[in-house]
Amino acid sequence: MSSKIITINPNFNIKIVKLGLEKTPIIIIDDFALDLDEIKENACNKAQFAPRNNSYYPGIQAKLPREYAITALQAIYKQLYSIYDIPRHLILKPQDLFYGLITTQEKDLSVPQQSPHFDTPRPFFFAAIHYLNDSTHGGTGMFHHKPTGFERINEQKIKQYFMSIDSNVDVTKKAPSQYIKNSNEQYELLDCIDYKANRLVLYPSNLLHSGIIAPETDISSCPKTGRLTANFFIEFT
Repeated sequence: MSSKIITINPNFNIKIVKLGLEKTPIIIIDDFALDLDEIKENACNKAQFAPRNNSYYPGIQAKLPREYAITALQAIYKQLYSIYDIPRHLILKPQDLFYGLITTQEKDLSVPQQSPHFDTPRPFFFAAIHYLNDSTHGGTGMFHHKPTGFERINEQKIKQYFMSIDSNVDVTKKAPSQYIKNSNEQYELLDCIDYKANRLVLYPSNLLHSGIIAPETDISSCPKTGRLTANFFIEFT
């Protein structure tokens, strides 16, 4: 076995799904790595999971080895320029790198954790999620905000979007505390990218999204059986 924490499958295929009115490209790569043994062993035996301050992530996180992210990005970054019309003079920079496990019970969710979110309005900032475990877990949903018609929140849309959110916050507070799992009065679920071991999903960070969390299968602090993901953000600047 390779001593690398991950070895990328040289024969992987990129699938592109275009979602919503904006036809936003979502990248899906199955069988991304040749195997997941090293990365899962690292998560189970070496990673130190803990809640993260100033984060809406509904669970615990641990440091993801930078070697993993660099190896993964070297395999895919060139394709991103053409798929997302990124100016060629911009340089890729890895940002936040972490393992994630969902541990927050529905009754304990904050109001923002019950709705889709975007990470940043910046135009060339992307999120990647690598699903790692074999067991059945909830995937990642992409959403359309019905009151505004928005799907991606840029600097021009952000004020209107938050004004709309604020005007409906009382409705959210009165509803039962739960993870969003489908469309509701405020949001339309455009698609859910299913959780499948060794599937990499990449999308613009200003796209409204949320984990589609099934409490009976997904809430666990155990990296061997929980909804374990490798997450990294990247920006072209």
